[in-house]
Amino acid sequence: MNVLTSLPNILTLSRIFAVPILVGLLWYPGWQLGYLLAFALYCLMGITDYFDGYLARAQGAVSKLGVFLDPIADKIMVAAVIIMLVATRDIAGWHVIAAIVILLREIAVSGLREFLADLRVSMPVTKLAKWKTTFQLIALGALILAGGFPEAAWIKLVGLGSLWAAAALTLITGWDYLRVGIRHMD
Repeated sequence: MNVLTSLPNILTLSRIFAVPILVGLLWYPGWQLGYLLAFALYCLMGITDYFDGYLARAQGAVSKLGVFLDPIADKIMVAAVIIMLVATRDIAGWHVIAAIVILLREIAVSGLREFLADLRVSMPVTKLAKWKTTFQLIALGALILAGGFPEAAWIKLVGLGSLWAAAALTLITGWDYLRVGIRHMD
């Protein structure tokens, strides 16, 4: 089977190709229908993220392409949503700092993983990093949903609170990963 036609890789690629649609739906602040459609697409992207990994393992179809693309698809989606929510001022003021911390960590850890891969050093995902991802996904989903229901201020509060929780965990896990990486640098 061609790796490009395997269902897990098709699901991963679909997430990458869905990002411009997601950005387009978030483009106009105040367009509530756009935000609601963006939230539905964001959830669908999350579901495909789960299933591409599940199916790849269940079918024994884990491929190098999938291993390469899956984290890239995740980071592209997260970065695009954060940038759009900052651009539309759904993330504004001091909350932008939390968003920047998350983006910087994503870039730094990606670079660190690439560096360590050349040295054949594995850097497994920790449980704390999984919690960081959970808070991050809840934060972005809630902030998108809040644009669809601007009268429900509590949704935005959940999003912003989760964003700060994700940023705090981002600093902790980023430091943990950096300590591992420093041990392997000359």
